Amino acid sequence: MYISEVMTTAPEDERGALETRVYQELERLNIKYERVDNDTVETMEECVEISEKLGAEIRKTIVCCNRQKTDFYLVILPADKRFDSKLFASMMRTARVSFASAEDMEKVIGLTPGEASVMGILNDPDGKVQVVVDKAVADAEWFACNPGANTTHIRFKTKQLINNFLPALKHKPEIIML
Repeated sequence: MYISEVMTTAPEDERGALETRVYQELERLNIKYERVDNDTVETMEECVEISEKLGAEIRKTIVCCNRQKTDFYLVILPADKRFDSKLFASMMRTARVSFASAEDMEKVIGLTPGEASVMGILNDPDGKVQVVVDKAVADAEWFACNPGANTTHIRFKTKQLINNFLPALKHKPEIIML
């Protein structure tokens, strides 16, 4: 798999709208990041080499919703952690949750299942999606994810995600032990 050298600046070539906005927002908030470009990846297994290159685990992102599709959750987990929907539903005090369809994901965060990322929150200015972070992720020094395209991955301090990036976008993350 192709993985570039680690870079510390935004790409100079044309990128997608969300990815471009991610770099602009990180710069606006003065959040330093590192990034690599890579071949397209769609599974957590394919991200292992990228994690090693960045020195930070690429986090798993799941988008789920209640049965009525009135409550949406963007859940961030360690790469190897299994998502327990029953436990999650009870913690969120809802009867049941299921994975959001590709169509619903596109509607609420502008991304599809193979490219899900917390960066999709930039597409949710009204705060309709609740961000939920597993405590193991919140406690880690580094956070790594794709910036809205699964051909690039970035890393920055987890504290900056929780204390700066998400609050600046009017999203207060809920941190729970899943």
